Amino acid sequence: MALIKQIRQRTGLAIGVIAGGLILFLLGGDLLSPNSTLLNSNQNIVGEIAGEEITYEEYVAKVEEFRVAYQQRTGRAPSEVEMFTVREQAWQAMIVEKVFKEEYEKLGLTISPAELVDMVQGKNIVPELRQQLINPQTGQFDKTQLIAFLQSLETADPAQQAFWAQQEQLFADSRLRIKYDNLLATSEYATSAEAKLEYIAANTIADASVLFVPYYAISDSAVSVSESEMQAYLNENKSKFRTGNSANIEYVSFSILPSGADSADVISNIQELTEELKTTDNDSAFVSRNSDVRPAFITIRPGDNFPADLTNNVSDFQEGQTYGPFVTANSTYVSYKISDTYQGTPRMRASHILFSTEGMDDAAKAEVRAQAESVLADLKNGGDFAMAASQYGQDGTSQTGGDLGWFAKEDFVTEFADATYARKSTGLLPNLVETEYGFHIIEVTELPKSEYTKIAVLQLELVASDATRNEAFRNADSFAGESGNRNEFSENAIDNNYRILQANNVDAGARNLNNLQNAREIIRWAFAEASQGEVSPVFELDNAYIVASLVSKKEEGDATLEDVRAQVEAQVRNEKKAEMIMENLKGKASLEEMKGLYPNEASVNEIPDLRMSASVIPGIGFAPKAIGSIFGIEAGQLTQPIKEDIGVVVGKLNTLTPAAEIGDYTAYQAQLTQSAAQRASYQVMMALEDLANVKDFRYKFF
Repeated sequence: MALIKQIRQRTGLAIGVIAGGLILFLLGGDLLSPNSTLLNSNQNIVGEIAGEEITYEEYVAKVEEFRVAYQQRTGRAPSEVEMFTVREQAWQAMIVEKVFKEEYEKLGLTISPAELVDMVQGKNIVPELRQQLINPQTGQFDKTQLIAFLQSLETADPAQQAFWAQQEQLFADSRLRIKYDNLLATSEYATSAEAKLEYIAANTIADASVLFVPYYAISDSAVSVSESEMQAYLNENKSKFRTGNSANIEYVSFSILPSGADSADVISNIQELTEELKTTDNDSAFVSRNSDVRPAFITIRPGDNFPADLTNNVSDFQEGQTYGPFVTANSTYVSYKISDTYQGTPRMRASHILFSTEGMDDAAKAEVRAQAESVLADLKNGGDFAMAASQYGQDGTSQTGGDLGWFAKEDFVTEFADATYARKSTGLLPNLVETEYGFHIIEVTELPKSEYTKIAVLQLELVASDATRNEAFRNADSFAGESGNRNEFSENAIDNNYRILQANNVDAGARNLNNLQNAREIIRWAFAEASQGEVSPVFELDNAYIVASLVSKKEEGDATLEDVRAQVEAQVRNEKKAEMIMENLKGKASLEEMKGLYPNEASVNEIPDLRMSASVIPGIGFAPKAIGSIFGIEAGQLTQPIKEDIGVVVGKLNTLTPAAEIGDYTAYQAQLTQSAAQRASYQVMMALEDLANVKDFRYKFF
């Protein structure tokens, strides 16, 4: 009875302990993790822009906008690799949005409703829309598609209307940035004095002899570098050695590539299936049921290429015959059956040069026609069509010599199709062809053909079997389970003859680990979850299971000597070598005498056309200080020994050819102004980002 009484008295305590245990079980993973929602109030912060914290939810919402835009644009969801780009675009958009919004407001930059209408359906439609609504036959923007789309919006579902509103906002944001950049660009100006200096620097030429003594002329063993010297150098050059978030990781890889047995099974299967394909009466059903590739049938139209695996092995194809199996470049096995040949829609090939007349009045069209007639006359006299297309063509085909590829008659507007299909031989059409897009000069390169070939494709992929994958996972899981820390990780790897691989200075945002592709989850684990010496669970990659151990990681900031010891030691050693070389060269009267001190390593280079504006000495490398010194001495003189990053340089000026006087420096003035204008946008963007102190913590989440 006493025992029962004690149990009753402690029932409440027992229930409390059990309930607490359940709560810890359910929340333990979160409670004890670095991103704990209970212990870390900042766990959902993915970054900071201009002092404003960016929450995970806010960022994900922006990513979703860009993901939907990608899907609307391409007609498919982005892959994981493409999602990396989508996330980057979303992050950059947030930076621009938050960094530039205040700048726009200061300057009073806005987009009016009338301007937005003009951008999406008026005379100045934005390039983003033009690129999305290209007529595949002409390569030109098709406004009728845009009008039809805008009209359909009135009855479209709310999601599509919301998407269009988002697109309009993106167009407006883009236009605001263009206005801002244009303000910066037009504020740039180069004076005539600057233009004259630019001209002189570009056209003043020296004939020089240059001695180059590389640092390896003195062996490393001849130079001692102390800890205090390296630390002093690092203290003086901290800006050169900033580090980002990085980690050192060790890992063991358990391959899940196909085994020899897997390969033998696939070869046996493809051989058996190929024999059945030869005799089957229903090619379509057979390959659809047995082939790993989709679609299992391909149709070769006039102008299409037959599969390379077939043409590389067979020179003549016969209807009804089966060929293969062949090994493909992707280590798959494939057989082909020529199922049918038949007459289909004729297709031909031509090239054109488009002289666009869209939006022009009759007078402007007449000028364009005259230009097109002139070019056509040159071509009739033996001119190069492809070169003319690249020079005059006003659509996307100008980059490919005007080539339109193979096409059916119904693929093109009536005037163009009638003119090309009426041609009875290849060559240049004698007259211009006018369509709604403008005037075309056309060259027929292939006459119509109509033979189509239907090919059944039987393909088996060589992949690891379930048995191979299971064996690899068992080994990886056992290794991870028995390795509670880094020491055990190393000991177990040695005991099992597993190779430990090193990945050093892995960036927090990296996606690959050495040659391991798509290893983002391992890297995210190292930065967001793991502590030093911890061993990971098993990660599955494309061709391997990975078990990793975090060796160390460091935060963004000034580097310590241990972080950059090798680089600092090399720099300090080179500085000491430079002093030794420069001291040895003192008192030597000629470059040849100086070279004699280092006969096997030093060189004397003759540079007959060294320009004052250059920063690189041919045969030596980047040496701007040496070049400046050469142009600062008299003919026949030697410069002092000059320390460059690549070694010690001594120059001798043989002769100097000053730039000839010219009366007008306008071209150089315009060049300087344009160059500065092009740099302005990027430089201001970098400056504003720096001032905004952008911090990126996304590596902890993605």
